[in-house]
Amino acid sequence: MRDLTLTLILLFFTSFNHVHPEDGLKEKPNVLFIIIDDLRPQLACYGADGVISPNIDQLAGEGVMFTRSYCQVPVCGASRASLLTGLRPTRERFTSFKSVADDDAPGITGLPKHFKEHGYHTISNGKVYHHYEKDGAGGWSETPWHPNGWVEAPWYPKGNWANYLKEENLILRDEFTYGHAYESSDVLDNAYFDGAIAEKTIADLQRMGEKEKSFFLVAGFRKPHLPFNAPKKYWDMYERSEIDLADNPFQPENVPEASLTYLWELNNYVGIPKDPPIPDSLARTLIHGYYACVSYVDAQVGKILAELDRLSLRENTIVLLIGDHGWHLGEHGLWSKFTNFEESLRSPMIVSAPGLTAGQASTGLVEFVDLYPTLCELCGLPDPEHLDGTSLVPLLEDPNSRWEEAAFSRSRDGASVKTDRYRYTEWTDDDGEMYARMLYDHQVDPGENKNIAELPESTQIVEELSEMLKDD
Repeated sequence: MRDLTLTLILLFFTSFNHVHPEDGLKEKPNVLFIIIDDLRPQLACYGADGVISPNIDQLAGEGVMFTRSYCQVPVCGASRASLLTGLRPTRERFTSFKSVADDDAPGITGLPKHFKEHGYHTISNGKVYHHYEKDGAGGWSETPWHPNGWVEAPWYPKGNWANYLKEENLILRDEFTYGHAYESSDVLDNAYFDGAIAEKTIADLQRMGEKEKSFFLVAGFRKPHLPFNAPKKYWDMYERSEIDLADNPFQPENVPEASLTYLWELNNYVGIPKDPPIPDSLARTLIHGYYACVSYVDAQVGKILAELDRLSLRENTIVLLIGDHGWHLGEHGLWSKFTNFEESLRSPMIVSAPGLTAGQASTGLVEFVDLYPTLCELCGLPDPEHLDGTSLVPLLEDPNSRWEEAAFSRSRDGASVKTDRYRYTEWTDDDGEMYARMLYDHQVDPGENKNIAELPESTQIVEELSEMLKDD
């Protein structure tokens, strides 16, 4: 049955194919790839109460929403290096935000370059590779584009990397590198980076829609990454007093210290305590800012998708939307990524492709390394031999299909495996000796509030999951 379905899909796409008059290349389906920084499944379509995300929700209704999709590394640079090469992280590879794919995996053909080598016009807008000035060499048909003032990282002396608009934050930025952790300005969407990225992406769609060559167009939005800066109208969508705080702002029972990062990243900002806990009033303001940024980015996604429809490109364009990893909003007292907890590792994945399933959700355990082979199969491209992931086309055909038994992630010394029922993580030193571990039973403890790794009744499952980590 799957062979027949796949044949029909290929025939569908072939009906759009024709020979390029200049170079003889056959057209393939277009790809619009949207990457959203630090986006956890804080979306209405994922069941998040109170979050306003109508455009991403609509996209989910037009494709397959993966409810259990996991990044390989919960930090920007490493996550993007992994998913864009299709390689899993190791103890030495893709370890931090400083990770550069071309350095950690020399000679590996990244996803954009693979598409470029097979006739696609490839475009990078905004935050795609984390280190855009020195990564993904040869992968883009045009120089990667960023709004004025964009820089790679906060310690760079040039530019307003945090994209502050208010004078008070610009002054603090000059004095301390960081200003406040949030900002609301009564401005148009394009005053902040993500609005400008949406406008550039729309202009590219208009330009590429007139060309014969298929496009591989990536829009990398920076929000809801800190600082939580967004136009005032998106803050005004929410009543702060009605925003719920995390219901488990405490350390899990029996948790190892290795698992906790507390306020990493957040405590660099003005007005944030150096040590937990965060006062409730400040916590509610921070969550308000995160929600405002999600709604702001959602609006930019909506503009791009509306233009895709207006140009009649949707019928031959695959749309893929992901976050690069999750983020903690006070769960376990944490306000960051970098952890091996569910909030840090789980992030949205939505795929909408012509001729495939629409408006369904898949509970299959999927990983970001699966994206590279999935796009290759959908577009009729060969898989490079180095890929570690598995094409998700069977789940796009039938979201209820049986799928992989586990998803694997790493954060610093900790290797983690998620199965249907459990999440198990163990930390090892440079000699491979385990020095900490945790196990959560998601069937009875979905919030990961009680580490049961050391209980006698957990011995067998710990051994089994530890072996799975060794085999990964």
